[in-house]
Amino acid sequence: MKKQKKVSDSWTPKGISRRTLMRSAATLAAGTAASAWPSSKLVASAEAQASASPYVATPTTIEASARKNIVETDSGKVYGFVKDGVVTFRGIPYGASTEGKNRFKPPVKPEPWAGVRSALYWGPVSPQPPTSTLDGQRAGWKHDREAFMFEWQDGHDSEDCLRINVWTPSINDNAKRPVMVWLHGGGYEFGSDQELRMYPGDGLVRRGDVVVASVNHRLGVLGFANLMAYGEQYASSPNVGMLDIVAALNWVKTNIANFGGDPNNVLIFGQSGGGGKVSTLMGMPAAEGLFHRAVVESGSIVHYGSEEGSARVMAGVLAELGLNKSNIDKIHEIPYQHILEAGVHSQRVSVAEGVSQGFLTWGPVEDGKILPLHTWDPDGPSYSKDVPLIVGNTLNEFYNSVQMEDASVDSWSMSEVKKRLSAKRGDGFMSVTFGEATDHLINVCQKAYPDATPFTIYSILSAMRIMRQSALAQAERKAAQAGAPAYNYVFTWQTPVLDGQARAFHCAELPFVFYQTEVCAAMTGGGPGALALGARMADAWISFARTGNPNHPGLPHWPEYDPQTVPTIIFDNQCVVKNDPDSEIRKAVVEAMA
Repeated sequence: MKKQKKVSDSWTPKGISRRTLMRSAATLAAGTAASAWPSSKLVASAEAQASASPYVATPTTIEASARKNIVETDSGKVYGFVKDGVVTFRGIPYGASTEGKNRFKPPVKPEPWAGVRSALYWGPVSPQPPTSTLDGQRAGWKHDREAFMFEWQDGHDSEDCLRINVWTPSINDNAKRPVMVWLHGGGYEFGSDQELRMYPGDGLVRRGDVVVASVNHRLGVLGFANLMAYGEQYASSPNVGMLDIVAALNWVKTNIANFGGDPNNVLIFGQSGGGGKVSTLMGMPAAEGLFHRAVVESGSIVHYGSEEGSARVMAGVLAELGLNKSNIDKIHEIPYQHILEAGVHSQRVSVAEGVSQGFLTWGPVEDGKILPLHTWDPDGPSYSKDVPLIVGNTLNEFYNSVQMEDASVDSWSMSEVKKRLSAKRGDGFMSVTFGEATDHLINVCQKAYPDATPFTIYSILSAMRIMRQSALAQAERKAAQAGAPAYNYVFTWQTPVLDGQARAFHCAELPFVFYQTEVCAAMTGGGPGALALGARMADAWISFARTGNPNHPGLPHWPEYDPQTVPTIIFDNQCVVKNDPDSEIRKAVVEAMA
């Protein structure tokens, strides 16, 4: 027998030991029936292949699979695997390692590799602190109920984290499918491409014949450290985490055609911090022309950090590390764990001194070059004037981790709500206060939601104060450009999980957008109702990626944003379009903020 030629492998993934959920044929069939648009041959073929496509293959099968699933990139060839009709590539380098001499500097291309590189498992995630300076974030691991719902998968960290993943129906076929590039949440300090169970793009690929990609990039102090005062080599340091994403989009432009995608039809979408990254990219000259549609989910950041504030926080990091201008070069030799620890310490000090807001201590900085202006303040960015935008949020955004763990919140009295909303400082992550306007705001909200519990009133007003106002400001400034349209939504669907206590929480829409409601049953409860709403939302995002218009037969007509009427689609068991829902609450909040 002729000996089989071995495929060379310049990187061998370690620790492939996670259990993985397989969708049953019945679930896939239900997904097909949930919406008549678009019909998907991939879903039907996945039913036939489900029992025959192993998730983790034997070495012999991997080599056989590699010969079929090889794609050429500008750095070398990679091979992936097929599951349920979707070809998957994970952990492909789009940039070189950011350690050592490359720290705090713009990304550089990876060294080309010989042979065929394995792209079977997730690449490293960006190093990040194990805990946050604020409740929420990584502290969530301490909260049993929150951990049950989110089921985080944190992965392994390394400064060699500039990696991209691709899910596609077919490769090397000269097809020009829409490309959907996902940017993960976690502010600018936490998170990864694999963190949440809905993030894999296979649901969208099967649903709509698209190509999906997701990205890891530098976070926190390693991605947004302002060292501009310490030498020209650090001129870009406050924004290198964003330049990483630009490098990933350039990788997409160069390589995605071989993965079956259209480099001239690229959508970027993200939630929370990922939505903030989308907002930022829309105002970056370096990103102009690299994407053609954009979606911001619960992340409409309109104003960024200042050079002065970020420099003060970084000065605290250097002091903690014993560094100054005379020995700054040593920062390239210090273990990154020490830099992270110093970053957490300086962050705590900066919050206490009022220099930063904690959860946005590390993030983009208006430097006059990479970010010439505050992207959405006071106007929308000219660089993305012709890019259509979807923007929105969930109804009860700030049902945060501490409150999720405390079942007593549903027994709050209205006096408790008034105390928290009128205090000089709020409680918890992204908290809000209204001072003397609190009583009036509560009365207005109670008229709009007469059956709401006191805590529900609290959550609605908290979301309206920050997330909702920012989303509408972004939509309004986009519409004012008279370029491409904006589309506005609110996600109000209430999860039945934890006896419904979590409501329409921050992140609640993600399983629906990714068409992963069954995989994420700990968030959604699973079942036909969630699956049907997932079909409607995923189809809207897919249609938007394909045409720049989210409308499809499964939804009522979703109009373009108009600041006079504020048309808004409400995603729930029954999707409806209303003009300026909760307008009285919104106006009262605006008056309270004036």
